[in-house]
Amino acid sequence: MGVPSKTAVVWLGLFVLGIGFGVVVTSHGLPWWLAPIISGVVFAGSVEFLLAGMLATATPLAAIAVTTFLVNARHLFYGLTFPLHLVHGRAAKAYSVYALCDEAFALITTAPAETLTSRRILLTQAGLHSSWVAGSLLGGVAGGAFLRDVPGIDFVLTALFTVLAIDAFREDPDRTTMALALAAAGIALILAPGAMLLIAMCAFAGMLVARHLVARRAEPVRA
Repeated sequence: MGVPSKTAVVWLGLFVLGIGFGVVVTSHGLPWWLAPIISGVVFAGSVEFLLAGMLATATPLAAIAVTTFLVNARHLFYGLTFPLHLVHGRAAKAYSVYALCDEAFALITTAPAETLTSRRILLTQAGLHSSWVAGSLLGGVAGGAFLRDVPGIDFVLTALFTVLAIDAFREDPDRTTMALALAAAGIALILAPGAMLLIAMCAFAGMLVARHLVARRAEPVRA
């Protein structure tokens, strides 16, 4: 089974984004080899960009741990709908959990159910992981010398997430879900801008649960 073109494009996008991360690492005065190590071990793009700055300023370990938890808490919600049951083998399942990132979730959960296999899920995640590490390595070795002053290099992550969200909506144009997501983001921005992501995800999950319960109650009772 070949790799879907959409998956290959996201692999390429993550490779380019990895170059940006490598540039950020070296621009903070950190050694180039730290970029691929962080990418390979941590594998959490948004956290890694924050981690580079925190390492450069010798941020306490406790602060790094709390920040990492708050930013990556959204993965708890990803696990509710990610098709881990399709992945065969304990080692494969462990890697799939470890390699569950935003891009993997978007690509796998929006794919037609009949095309999802253990091999495809793992190939998608391994490709994303490898692309990210390879890009970070290139960015750390050579990117700092050529791309250090390119404006907007740190916006690549946001741009990639935006494209994935648009693509997911095109696959399943659920306007109600989109409205709930925007409402959750607005509430979080007003109530706790410093922890917007965590609050927004909690609010969104609560709204989806409430929507499901309302829909069940509205169903006609079967005799």
